Amino acid sequence: MSAILPSIDAAVLTLAPDFRALSICVEAAEMRHPEVGTAAWASACRTLSAATPVWADAHLQAWAGVFRQFGAKPQRTPCSAEALRKRVLRDGNMPGIDPVVDLYNAISIRYAVPVGGENLAAYAGTPRLVVADGTERFDTMKDGVLIHEAPDVGEVVWRDDIGVTCRRWNWRQGVRTRLGADAKQIWFILESLPAMPLAALYEAGEQLSHGLQLMMPGASIHSTLIGAAA
Repeated sequence: MSAILPSIDAAVLTLAPDFRALSICVEAAEMRHPEVGTAAWASACRTLSAATPVWADAHLQAWAGVFRQFGAKPQRTPCSAEALRKRVLRDGNMPGIDPVVDLYNAISIRYAVPVGGENLAAYAGTPRLVVADGTERFDTMKDGVLIHEAPDVGEVVWRDDIGVTCRRWNWRQGVRTRLGADAKQIWFILESLPAMPLAALYEAGEQLSHGLQLMMPGASIHSTLIGAAA
């Protein structure tokens, strides 16, 4: 599988002109060592307070500022990295979800960086980051029932040819493209702002790729930098 190249709408770069991200595409191999993801998550939870990068708070504050620019209230709908870190700090050693999800969540809290993991086979067309017009379709769960809603006008969303795949940039993932244990084509996006050093973004991507190779020896992994620093 060759690497996909997600697109970023010019209107999004007006809100965050220095936004940059690592796009990582994975052709999965047999899952031989799921304990790698489980252990990474447990370790990240245990050491979060002591292992926080010096720039972490500034990075999360920068994300809050970007969210406010498109009308979101970060106290209610924070970026995914901040929401995850808050839950871990509040609840301690949270149970894992799935080896691959555990691995990328571990990277997210260690590096204070929003990380999304998606089932690329469920996409229609190429992922693109756009400003919503409010007519797009987003599928989510409410009280155990699948429902459809629309993003707010002016909200930054990830989408494909069918509809929205992640609301408020990286706050809430949709159901249709959600990553499952049986996914064979996986797409990860690690999203950063200048408060996070570019070297740290690359390091986070390398750690994710390394963990995936340990879990799935022989997996094919392609990484591409997109955004202002590309």
